[in-house]
Amino acid sequence: MKHIITVQHTQSLHHTNGMVGSWTDWDLTELGKEQADNIGKKLEAELAGKTAVIYSSDLKRAKQTAEAIAKHLGTEPVFRRELRERNLGKCCGKSVEWLRRNIEHPEKTVDDRLFSDAESRRDAWERLRPFFNEVMASKEENVIIVSHGDLLSIWHAMYMGLPVESCYQADIRGPAGGVSHLIVGDDGKHTVRQINDMSYIL
Repeated sequence: MKHIITVQHTQSLHHTNGMVGSWTDWDLTELGKEQADNIGKKLEAELAGKTAVIYSSDLKRAKQTAEAIAKHLGTEPVFRRELRERNLGKCCGKSVEWLRRNIEHPEKTVDDRLFSDAESRRDAWERLRPFFNEVMASKEENVIIVSHGDLLSIWHAMYMGLPVESCYQADIRGPAGGVSHLIVGDDGKHTVRQINDMSYIL
């Protein structure tokens, strides 16, 4: 059996200042740090006596979330660029309002890019897929994935066996701090036990 726990990073400065997240490297807010610590405490209780590996995006807001969780589990996160949020290109470092006013190509399919130098959802899917396969093929029984909303939506779609095109039709993610529990049984069946549970941040 494999137990995969996905964690969307907790409140970041870009959630409060109207700026774009994407590949801009924002820190957690003080509330976000507290939320990440709360997640760590609850996962420590749930995983008592078990070892877990933690993989995280290397962007600050995810790194800080992963480090807070890892502190409670007595381990160190492994940082992977594959878990970064979708790259939105030239709007990184700009405000959400700037993004809305300057979109070059509205997204109508998974192949559309908001800006010429941005990733489409298919691009992000292809970036994530080799790492997803690596985790699924590993012998690690307890895996924690700390990432971002868009990337975790893709992860969850992959886990459920949905095609890449589903990423335009469905968004399987929640607010910052959401924790999901995914169980791969000995028979290979993929089960979603919890999705985007927000009680962990409290």
